Amino acid sequence: MPTFISLLRGINVSGQKLIKMDALKTMYRQLDFQNAETYLQSGNVIFRDDHSDSADLAATISSKIQEQFGFEVPVFVFNIDDLKSIIEANPFKDDLRMDRQFLHVTFLAADPKEVEFELIESKKSPDEEIVLIKKAVYLYCPHGYGRTKLTNNFLETKLRVGATTRNWKTVNELLKIALGNGNPTNG
Repeated sequence: MPTFISLLRGINVSGQKLIKMDALKTMYRQLDFQNAETYLQSGNVIFRDDHSDSADLAATISSKIQEQFGFEVPVFVFNIDDLKSIIEANPFKDDLRMDRQFLHVTFLAADPKEVEFELIESKKSPDEEIVLIKKAVYLYCPHGYGRTKLTNNFLETKLRVGATTRNWKTVNELLKIALGNGNPTNG
């Protein structure tokens, strides 16, 4: 049975769209997903299911959240191979000059069309870095993600696709848990 990683955008941020992780795990079990485990308080769920279509799983999860919690939440679902590919494609991962705590990945709901990358790049500060691939944007924000203009909302607007951002440590921990090599931190 394949393992999937789902990322929920915008829950438990600034006191809005609150979902307790135990309630989220229960909801995943109600959908007949197996071995649902959460990581941190921000809507990262690792689970197993027989489906093979990530987009269908994302739609199912989003619909159930709307039904059960009463608000819309964009959901991004990846299988292990997709997440491995995104991690491996990070052009900054082996650059020893870059402090890993300032690396982030913005996951994209779809491949962006007609990207004006020069406009996006013009918003970065001189010491920031940004690289775009089909399903992800890699960010290096040495002054912290909270201080960059390359925010999730900015990237969604400019790329015209849904997006959700995670720090590099979280991305790698999600893969470890999905592979069975890590321990989830339930919140």
